[in-house]
Amino acid sequence: MWENVILAAVLLAILGGAITYIVKAKKRGQKCIGCPYSGCKTCSCGKKED
Repeated sequence: MWENVILAAVLLAILGGAITYIVKAKKRGQKCIGCPYSGCKTCSCGKKED
């Protein structure tokens, strides 16, 4: 039983961290978060920017 609780807590912590990272990156104005150049004006990942 405690194994399930610990596993759920770890998964929720990982999910919460990922969501927090995405929200902060979007507030900073990054277009494509997965690209290492997402903070620059021109993104070289091949995605079309809006």
